[in-house]
Amino acid sequence: MRPQETQGCRFCGIEKSPTNVILYEDHTFVAFEDIRPAAKHHFLITPKKHVESVRSLRKENVPFLKEMESVGNKVMEIYNVPGDERRMGFHIPPFNSVNHLHLHAHALPYRSIREQNKYPMVNGSGTYHKGFTWFVEVGQAMRILESGRHIGIKPC
Repeated sequence: MRPQETQGCRFCGIEKSPTNVILYEDHTFVAFEDIRPAAKHHFLITPKKHVESVRSLRKENVPFLKEMESVGNKVMEIYNVPGDERRMGFHIPPFNSVNHLHLHAHALPYRSIREQNKYPMVNGSGTYHKGFTWFVEVGQAMRILESGRHIGIKPC
């Protein structure tokens, strides 16, 4: 992970914002509600240190993603969301709204088909961990990185 320019980043220092309700915070991550929820519950988990996007992650960042997923699960537990109703993942640039890594943690169901379509899950086949899509589930992201590949829109 390479620190990028943080000036003007909406998520850098969000834990200090009086307008955001912080659901979870530790030395590395902050979790808060999405301002435009797509699901019954929709949380964002962001690192405090600026990381540009899921595209900037490499194999050595898999433990970081595991920690991020763990925070997502902790927040879901606060709301008693069963494991089979959880979905977590990342939009892949340029299909993201903020250039600061953020994990979407959804408690299903989605509010509408339109909202569900913003977060498409496409499984890969053969040696590919995901199909052609602008969203990567957190487990897919870890498997892609563990295989030494980089995360992108195309199957990887």
